Amino acid sequence: MAAEAPITQDVLTIPRKLPEGEDGRVNLVGLTRDQMKAALLEAGTPEKQVKMRLNQLWQWVYYWGVRDFAEMTNLAKDYRAMLAEKFCIELPTVVSKQVSNDGTRKYLVRIAGGHEVETVYIPEEDRGTLCISSQVGCTLTCSFCHTGTQRLVRNLTPGEIVGQVMLVRDDLGEWPKQKAPKDETRLLSNIVLMGMGEPLYNFDAVRDAMKIAMDGEGIALSRRRITLSTSGVVPEIARCAEEIGCMLAVSFHATTDEVRNKLVPINKKWPIADLLDALRTYPKVSNSERITFEYVMLKDINDSDADARRLVKLIEGIPAKINLIPFNEWPGAPYERSDWKRIKAFADIVYKAGYASPIRTPRGEDISAACGQLKSASERERKARRPRAEAGTAP
Repeated sequence: MAAEAPITQDVLTIPRKLPEGEDGRVNLVGLTRDQMKAALLEAGTPEKQVKMRLNQLWQWVYYWGVRDFAEMTNLAKDYRAMLAEKFCIELPTVVSKQVSNDGTRKYLVRIAGGHEVETVYIPEEDRGTLCISSQVGCTLTCSFCHTGTQRLVRNLTPGEIVGQVMLVRDDLGEWPKQKAPKDETRLLSNIVLMGMGEPLYNFDAVRDAMKIAMDGEGIALSRRRITLSTSGVVPEIARCAEEIGCMLAVSFHATTDEVRNKLVPINKKWPIADLLDALRTYPKVSNSERITFEYVMLKDINDSDADARRLVKLIEGIPAKINLIPFNEWPGAPYERSDWKRIKAFADIVYKAGYASPIRTPRGEDISAACGQLKSASERERKARRPRAEAGTAP
């Protein structure tokens, strides 16, 4: 039986108008180049100057990370005053930051309306990966995922998505210093859209935010350094390749529809065969651009040798790697992590079939920042406050 149609971005996204800061000025963060150009023209920038002013402003905001128009010294003072009167440069607010024993940083981030999402920075020897959220909560209710137990509130705007990148660069002190030698070292070198929410249910905002992140005059991350993870929103997969062009990961997690229906309920709408058909025709698929299959290892659920053999048979002909993810437990989780010996045996079968099968090392488990553990602290705190309030005790 088909699953109920998920709530789409048309219902949940804030109306697509120019974003405003708290004082009503237009917030430049999250505007595309075309939107920023239109806003500058409307504010009185002469047509002959607008291209130059757009490039200057874009670099100040996204290359240098400057938030104060007064510091934009290659702009005339009267023009800076006009910008300050009509525009602002505002990011989501960091409510709290936790640092794991392994160096992982988890940020609780407050966005418009007082809602909160979580963002995770994972430092490694050869890269620094930022896991960002695209929705407040999630509508997919994947049974192994803690985020899926939090109701969907709304989609994030482009500014709230790219703003997560910018606020973490703030925290890492990674914006270039003027007049300093250029440093190509990247502390934040990769983005994965694997935080809270299903990115393809907020496609337009995700696309615009990632276009900003990839723009060569600003943050300038290569499309190969950005990975979008989907649970299998089949109609949007080709559009992702055409309009974003980033790398693709798929939350697969099972080798039969019966099991995947329970783990990833969206499978009832777009079953495994439909999903694989979309992946085989993915316009960006080539030997150098493999699709990543994410596979959480659940004890006695999806971790048998037979599952491993079915998996390699299913993905035959798709350039791919399989990320095996030891299940990260959370309070009340209905599953257990597969034993290490079982995970290794599964990985060996996949590897011998010709596919890379790295076993992901859990990161940030001590601060609930690992894969599948994200759930805004405000949501947890609200639930904790209810029994205290009913008992008449102070929070």
